[in-house]
Amino acid sequence: MTPLKISLVVFDWAGTTVDHGCMAPIAAFQKAFKTYQIDLTVAQARGPMGMHKKDHIRALLAIPEIAGQWQSVHGSSSTEEDVETIYTSFMPLQTEEAQKHTQLVPDLLDCVAQLRARDIKIGTTTGYPRAVAATVIEFARKQKYFTDFDVCSDEVNQSRPAPWMVYRNMEALGIYPASTVVKVGDTVPDIREGKNAGAWSVGVSQTGSEVGCTLEKLEAMDATERSRCLTQAEQKLFAAGADEVIRTLAELPALIETLDQQLAKGMP
Repeated sequence: MTPLKISLVVFDWAGTTVDHGCMAPIAAFQKAFKTYQIDLTVAQARGPMGMHKKDHIRALLAIPEIAGQWQSVHGSSSTEEDVETIYTSFMPLQTEEAQKHTQLVPDLLDCVAQLRARDIKIGTTTGYPRAVAATVIEFARKQKYFTDFDVCSDEVNQSRPAPWMVYRNMEALGIYPASTVVKVGDTVPDIREGKNAGAWSVGVSQTGSEVGCTLEKLEAMDATERSRCLTQAEQKLFAAGADEVIRTLAELPALIETLDQQLAKGMP
């Protein structure tokens, strides 16, 4: 019987393969809420990152400080109609911001080349709806990053942390069982999406939302502060259930080799 091996890696987009620090959604959320006289801090805007953006808005409105602002400004608690209204305002802003943050993260192309040399398929999932993701995917292809399949948050009945986007990748690419699949992402919903799918779930810290820094800002940071930020992000991803956390995608091919060795020994 042929030993199992990793056959599919499902990457996230912003903060994992593009947009170092996952910056695009932050400005869009802040601008959208400002339209309704609500001020979001960066930390608040970043908190639910990785979810479907409509779910993200619901989560923001449930934060006591933001709920209090809404009550004070609008004279009542927010409603599902308000969620829809904010989301409608958010969408063009998100598309605009995403177009500004399409640079591939360092090491991605070399990482993907090594994975393809191992006959591994490349899939993706994202908290972006298709209308936003289409722009990101287009710019990624111009930079020579090509995927085998892409699924967006508005193309499944339930987005992260539900496993459906990962399953859609598996079905489309004919890959099973889930033990031969690795989900790679930078947020807690990413990690839980992978675990709920029964796949290996790998966090990436340095480029991700939990650190939340552009490459330039990260490189300019004091070494002690940088180490503190990375460690804090890694602890959060491990606490969410990550099987492993890597700092950059340069570490992923070696990790895949380790997982293949475990699978060859019959280890789940």
